[in-house]
Amino acid sequence: MKSVTASVTVDVVLPCLNEAEALPWVLARIPDGWRAVVVDNGSTDGSAEIARGLGARVVHEQRRGFGAACHAGLTTAEAEIVCFCDCDASLDPGLLAGFARMVEDGAADLVLGRRRPQGRGAWPLHARAGNLVLSRMLRRRTGLRLHDLGPMRAARREALLGLGLTDRRSGYPLQMVVRAADSGWRIREVDVPYLPRTGRSKVTGTWRGTYQAVRDMSRVLAEPVATAAATGTGGRG
Repeated sequence: MKSVTASVTVDVVLPCLNEAEALPWVLARIPDGWRAVVVDNGSTDGSAEIARGLGARVVHEQRRGFGAACHAGLTTAEAEIVCFCDCDASLDPGLLAGFARMVEDGAADLVLGRRRPQGRGAWPLHARAGNLVLSRMLRRRTGLRLHDLGPMRAARREALLGLGLTDRRSGYPLQMVVRAADSGWRIREVDVPYLPRTGRSKVTGTWRGTYQAVRDMSRVLAEPVATAAATGTGGRG
């Protein structure tokens, strides 16, 4: 059963690279009245056609990279609140209703999903280790005591655009958190079940992929505070 959030409009950005198997499950769980924005990042398995056939708005982003896909979705979105979620069936987008409600009610400016693995294979050891290292680096950089830098999140669209995000690779989710923290946003973390994904991960499915993601994110953490907080707008709408 789909959850329902309140009065504001919500768009869900779903970066997608060869997720034909997972798309029906994911799109069936988008809350009623919300719009799914599937950003196809060069799929060769018919993902775009499947998403379009299931009622999603499809955006094509030719530049490869998780951040490139996410930002293309953000700039395409028109709703007051924008959510992000992986498109591999590891996370249930229906849970975003609670995230959006917190943003709408003013309880938080940015809500992040803390992944809680469910079953074997849900979160490989190397990916979990990389996440732990980055969380500790983020704490030193910003003071935030976050446990996860996962892809499930919600915030107001105009405020997100105001952060001036520039990373177009794996560092995009972290840059969002760093710049939001430097701008004084109220950031909350909510536990979410993390399921074994459908298909193979394109980012952290291997040690090499995890290393690349950590390297991308380390560059983000090296940003000077003055640069990261350039907007200083906060997340309040």
